[in-house]
Amino acid sequence: MNLRKLLLTLLAVPLLAACDIEQAPYLIDGGNHSLTMERSKPYIWSDGWYLDLVVARYPDCQRRHPLKKAGEKVRVDLYKTQAGGFILNQGDHWYVAETRECRMQKYEVEPEEPGTYVGSFRVRNDTFSFVPEDADKNGKAAKE
Repeated sequence: MNLRKLLLTLLAVPLLAACDIEQAPYLIDGGNHSLTMERSKPYIWSDGWYLDLVVARYPDCQRRHPLKKAGEKVRVDLYKTQAGGFILNQGDHWYVAETRECRMQKYEVEPEEPGTYVGSFRVRNDTFSFVPEDADKNGKAAKE
């Protein structure tokens, strides 16, 4: 019986090791206030990435919101509105997030004026991270 458990454990390890979860935070007024994009690939055979936005303003709220599943290349652009909210653009999908109550919802149509471009959540130098506008030499025109 112990040999059987050992064999099952050894067979399960490669499947568990294939899980990939990466987080890219955008900090707002320090670490207690943030938008964090998380991309995950739960299985070795998974195609594309599952995306979640974690909207946090500690200690008042923290909520996880799913975005549309992405392909192999992930890029979500972030804009800040005059009202203090945030607009996210993932290809043809647009979302609005606010940190007062940690909410997010999908736009039915593209917003007329998304706000000021802040940066993007994407892979840069082989690492999934938030790339600020000033470090993003190609700006919002470069959709990697």
